[in-house]
Amino acid sequence: MTGDHQSLALVLFSAFIAVTLAITTWVSRNRHGSAEEFYAGGRLFSPMENGFAIAGDYMSAASFLGISGLIALYGYDGMLYSVGFLVAWLVVLFLVAELVRNCGRFTLADVVASRMSERPVRIAAGTSSVAVSVLYLVAQMVGAGSLVALLLGGTSEAARSWTVIGVGALMVVYVSMGGMRATTWIQIVKAVLLMAGATALSVLVLTRFHGDLNELLDTAAAQSGHGTDFLSPGLRYGTDWTARLDFISLGLALVLGTAGLPHILSRFYTVPTARAARRSVVWSIGLIGSFYLMTIVLGFGAAAILGTEEVRSSNAAGNTAVPLLALDLGGGAGSTGGTVLFAVVAAVAFATILAVVAGITLASSASVAHDLYASLRRRHGKGYSEVAVARVAAAVIGAAAIALGLLARDLNVAFLVGLAFAVAASANLPVLLYSLFWRKFTTRGAVWSVYGGLLPAVLLVLLSPVVSGDPESLFPDLDFRCFPLQNPGLVSIPLGFLAGWLGTVTSSEEPDEAKHAETEVRSLTGAGAV
Repeated sequence: MTGDHQSLALVLFSAFIAVTLAITTWVSRNRHGSAEEFYAGGRLFSPMENGFAIAGDYMSAASFLGISGLIALYGYDGMLYSVGFLVAWLVVLFLVAELVRNCGRFTLADVVASRMSERPVRIAAGTSSVAVSVLYLVAQMVGAGSLVALLLGGTSEAARSWTVIGVGALMVVYVSMGGMRATTWIQIVKAVLLMAGATALSVLVLTRFHGDLNELLDTAAAQSGHGTDFLSPGLRYGTDWTARLDFISLGLALVLGTAGLPHILSRFYTVPTARAARRSVVWSIGLIGSFYLMTIVLGFGAAAILGTEEVRSSNAAGNTAVPLLALDLGGGAGSTGGTVLFAVVAAVAFATILAVVAGITLASSASVAHDLYASLRRRHGKGYSEVAVARVAAAVIGAAAIALGLLARDLNVAFLVGLAFAVAASANLPVLLYSLFWRKFTTRGAVWSVYGGLLPAVLLVLLSPVVSGDPESLFPDLDFRCFPLQNPGLVSIPLGFLAGWLGTVTSSEEPDEAKHAETEVRSLTGAGAV
């Protein structure tokens, strides 16, 4: 894209950035600076507002760019991400949302520490939350880089690098100035834009094929170069037993990981009651379910209209399939219609990335300030000092995410998010479920559960083909892989649960029955909840 068309796309990018910065500035003038305001937005959001914000937080670059790209490249096997991301919300709805809202204040560690020795539990849970958040942030950075590189010339490495840096800087500004209230409104605006954009593209794809899904799928199979295998399981995950185990591992991570994501759990604290938290999830499931159905249409539409090879030639990981599809649906490269539609979709995708990185950065900086900082001090500081630390933490986490985003810029964003989900399911979910439902769970069990899932998950990723030993690895010229699977969930998730059980049964600590009873009553009834 060149000339006036490129300028139009850049104007739309700039317009969204200006609007979101205006929201952040406006909100920052209307807050009193307390920890509750910064972390939870004063707990004043309605279930519908919070449901839209959750959807905006969850429908990330992995959803819009990554999943559609994987479907365009691998057909049926790419759909696993859509199914896994959606089914995961049933776990959140039935096991987590209401209980977390009743038991905690701002972070995951609040829930676990309510009946344990606070300091070791908060340090462990805070460390895990930051690790998950940074992994998730890297995926968003990669998505932003791919998108803007396409806009500015297709393969511009400099454009990708500067985009990653720019997104990191913007997210620090959003979080530091506006806290949860600004982040929530940015996510609501983004959710509306994303649903509108995905709906418009899906309608255009179906119109191209006269509303005939069979014709869409048959054309996609023919254009993919794989024939009917494109519509059957096994193209990506069926070549051998290692690939099949990777399929199972990824499925476990996607279904169980959502309930352990720090930025999703923190959203339940922004509503006034547990009932409102549950209703928020119902709203978000409706929005997210509709959206993931549309990603399937977009993925197969990209394969049918563009062809798998064209998608791969633009970006080997498939991250640019949707913007290229929009360009074609609007009239093709060089046409005004194609440029306008491409620019709108690119701006929506960029909005998606900015909103999600703001939510993740806020959650991780809250963990640093509210859990790690408060635990490492002999005396807990006031809320204002925590907020100051959270702002500094946002900048540090942003810098780390920028560095890793530059390193991992050639990987698929949905795949990167799958790794973050695996770490969340391994380290955060076991300790959360044990704390809520196991009467005899102890402090040692909680600490062992977090580290027993976190350390194996991270270690297995480092020793997997993701990092070395493969042409698509982060370091393709090195080979120190010892673990054959790309996703560690199949091994690390059971280890997290096993470590929590082992730490509890070997502990000499007697569980505090009074604290457990208090936590149980509060979690189930909401009595005494903040």
